[in-house]
Amino acid sequence: MRALLLALATCVGLGYGAAHAQQPVRAVYHFGEGLEQASRGLEYLRNHLEADPKAEIVVVAHAAGVDFLMKGAKTAKGNEYRSAIEDLDLQGVQFRVCEITLRERNLRRDQFLPEARFVPSGVAEIARLQAREGYSYLKP
Repeated sequence: MRALLLALATCVGLGYGAAHAQQPVRAVYHFGEGLEQASRGLEYLRNHLEADPKAEIVVVAHAAGVDFLMKGAKTAKGNEYRSAIEDLDLQGVQFRVCEITLRERNLRRDQFLPEARFVPSGVAEIARLQAREGYSYLKP
């Protein structure tokens, strides 16, 4: 009986491991510190997808972290963020912006690139993704 239980547990464990290994990695990147962090974070996103093209990635931005998603936002070198965001969007990266930040900073949705989606609270969205959807937390 003991041997049968051990064999059953091993088979269940192997089946779980195989099924679990096939699921894509899910990561939420937290942007809250402005353009310098955004530039660094976008590079991390490109590297992440190069190493794991099937990763499911969500960027959640709040406070000064929303600035790179605004129309006309530029890097320190004068390049618009728009093309990098468009490329990442085409690779499946989702960009979510905190509506509390919009309210606190008197910003409007139409000031943002079309790839931006809006959530009631950035920090609540990060917590939800971690607790309910199994996303790993990364902060560049």
